[in-house]
Amino acid sequence: MNYSRNLSDEIKHFFRGGSVLAILILINLGVWILTKVIYVIFFLYNHPDVAYADSLILNHFALSSLPVDLVSRPWTLVTYMFLHIDFWHIVFNMLWLFWFGRIFLEYLTSKQLLFTYLAGGLAGGLLYILAFNIFPVFQNSHEPSLALGASASVMAIVTAISFFVPNYSIQLLFIGRIRILYLAILLFIFDFIAIPTGNAGGHIAHIGGVFFGYFFSLYMRKTRYAYATGVFTSIFNKVGRIFSSRSGFSTHHPNSERPKTDEDYNVEKNSRQKRIDTILEKISRGGYDSLTKEEKDFLFRSSGKNS
Repeated sequence: MNYSRNLSDEIKHFFRGGSVLAILILINLGVWILTKVIYVIFFLYNHPDVAYADSLILNHFALSSLPVDLVSRPWTLVTYMFLHIDFWHIVFNMLWLFWFGRIFLEYLTSKQLLFTYLAGGLAGGLLYILAFNIFPVFQNSHEPSLALGASASVMAIVTAISFFVPNYSIQLLFIGRIRILYLAILLFIFDFIAIPTGNAGGHIAHIGGVFFGYFFSLYMRKTRYAYATGVFTSIFNKVGRIFSSRSGFSTHHPNSERPKTDEDYNVEKNSRQKRIDTILEKISRGGYDSLTKEEKDFLFRSSGKNS
């Protein structure tokens, strides 16, 4: 009973917090509920063709494989990534979004999560349209294919955070601890080999999300290191010199310290970078809370922002 109450309280706290992750999940759930309300209305009014509700929703909000349809309904490139029809489809997508979204937010920001969700969905949708208009296997279809669901966006988030912190591990039932990087790679392999077995468009869209997530993680790793050791290091050095000057340590004795040579600077920079790498590695293994106060302070001073 205590466990149930704690879980319930945690869920309430999560959604009441108003985070971007919670909002994304609520939007997906809200759209799904709205589609079910439309079905109920059609049923209650004894519409002669209840399947018309499907076509009404899909034709206006799902993503068509035909470029001409995208031109006439450009909003579908965004709406498709929030649209689900099947119950289990939305359940699994939201669970993956919740699990990996929370890991994502341990290291990156809410804005970056939203950007990855939207841009990953766009990448998946565009690759889906491109594939259906390039590969001969899809040319014999008389009806346009329709894509819907948050899977491409979710795969972008899974891949991005998995390659950003490749040593982060989670506990899986019957398997034990496994690095999320290996999980992301297995999901990609599954999507690739499953293309001929059915739902080819969905698997191709997933791969588009994977590609975006991978390149986004490379960009973030590169810019994070440059950010931590470059611009803000220079700013902190300047601020430090200003305060030193005000306190009288350098105003009256400008030549009391030997100016740093390029070699001194490079040695100091490399030493700082090695320590940052060690701290990031420790975060990937045990999370931010595993850091000591001194390590957190050092990371704060190096990055210029409080994690």
